[in-house]
Amino acid sequence: MKLKAVAAAAIGAVAFCFGAAPDGGLGFAAAAAQGQSVRPEVGKPLQAAAALIKSGKYKDALAKLREVEAVGGRTGNENYMLESMRVAAASGAGDADTMVRSFEVMKSSGNVAAAEQLRIMESIAGTYLRNNENGKALNWAQRYFKEGGNSATMKQVLQNAQFLTGDMASTIRDVSEEINADEKAGRTPSADKLNLLLNAAMRAKDGNAEAMALEKLLAYYPKKEYWADVLGRVQRKSTFSDRFALDVYRLQLATGNMKSANDYMEMSQLAVQAGSAAEGKEVVDKGFAAGVLGAGAEGERHKRLRDLMVKRLAESKAGEAEAEAQAKAAKDGNALANLGLGVAYNGQAAKGAKLIEEGIAKGSLKRPEDAKLHLGLAHMLAGDVSKAQQTWRSVRGNDGAADLARLWVIQSRSAKR
Repeated sequence: MKLKAVAAAAIGAVAFCFGAAPDGGLGFAAAAAQGQSVRPEVGKPLQAAAALIKSGKYKDALAKLREVEAVGGRTGNENYMLESMRVAAASGAGDADTMVRSFEVMKSSGNVAAAEQLRIMESIAGTYLRNNENGKALNWAQRYFKEGGNSATMKQVLQNAQFLTGDMASTIRDVSEEINADEKAGRTPSADKLNLLLNAAMRAKDGNAEAMALEKLLAYYPKKEYWADVLGRVQRKSTFSDRFALDVYRLQLATGNMKSANDYMEMSQLAVQAGSAAEGKEVVDKGFAAGVLGAGAEGERHKRLRDLMVKRLAESKAGEAEAEAQAKAAKDGNALANLGLGVAYNGQAAKGAKLIEEGIAKGSLKRPEDAKLHLGLAHMLAGDVSKAQQTWRSVRGNDGAADLARLWVIQSRSAKR
């Protein structure tokens, strides 16, 4: 329950029982007529506490309520009003344990309506969560739903508490159900839900849930900040291979996440080393077009790199026919698969894709999943997005190829919109 609602309920009750009389004193006529009268020695500190709560002085309100405790012979109604006010003050002060004690007293009186009980339990669970007492928050959230609550806010409290207490299986199950319900109802799942599912899936090493979270996060929120986050997560996986550094750069370039001159320079050099000189030159050209390369103290160095890319591209074109002949004469398909992507980036995408397919068909590939990943890129460069996506969906493994292929499927969908 939100603090304002707790405070309003308690203060409203006090206003009813202790309405101000015309002479400024405490008037109990209306309350007495309803059988709700309290004595002035109880009513005055309660009203003072209510005023302190309204002004945000919650700890002072708790101290003022101790004056009521000193009054002997309190009636059941006086005790109820005391504990109701204490729940409101404790909620504001972030004192969940005091809220619990007061709530249990109130509940035992039999005078708290079911809806009001749920609102107080909501406040207790939320306060425990804010205090990082996650186990207690989880217990109270579970109790809330067991007793009939259905608040969307409390669903978030429950799921966050599950995650923070290490119950990833429950987090994945519950958040997935919420996301599915959102989609069935035509609602866009919130980024918070999707990120929670992604984090839980990664901690649980649940590849299926992780894939779903990534796909939905980037499908619904295809902005470069999310792409940067997801690419960072993928690279931090313990099984991710460093040989995919160039492939990560390709996705960074495609999603607007090339941040520095060093990014452009390193990517261009990695492309040349991979036999894709045309790609290397294209990367440098984009760096100059973006104003990232060619300026500042390193401007001359960037120009030398551009000259080098022109030279490497010329060399690549001059040797392409011979490289293709050697690749086709080789016993295995590795050279064809490696050559194909460079050819695709060199303006012959359809031919490049065919070369990679020939390499895959020839067999004995050192890394067949890498070849399929790059075949998808060649198809995309050729403008056949459907074929690219079909190829990427066939990529398997846990070293990074499948992760990158899945991200290319998502990126290609976003690029079409």
